[in-house]
Amino acid sequence: MNWLGVVMMAVGLYLALKVAGTALKLLMWAMVLVGAYLFASPLLGLPAPF
Repeated sequence: MNWLGVVMMAVGLYLALKVAGTALKLLMWAMVLVGAYLFASPLLGLPAPF
């Protein structure tokens, strides 16, 4: 493997970790929003999702 292949693998690994981190952040925010809705819906008279 030449140096260009090594550089491309390193950049690919870096980008894959960035994408995975962003996906996990979005998942955590979705969980926070769903939890807030489940907590606040009875207090505000909103329909329960289940």
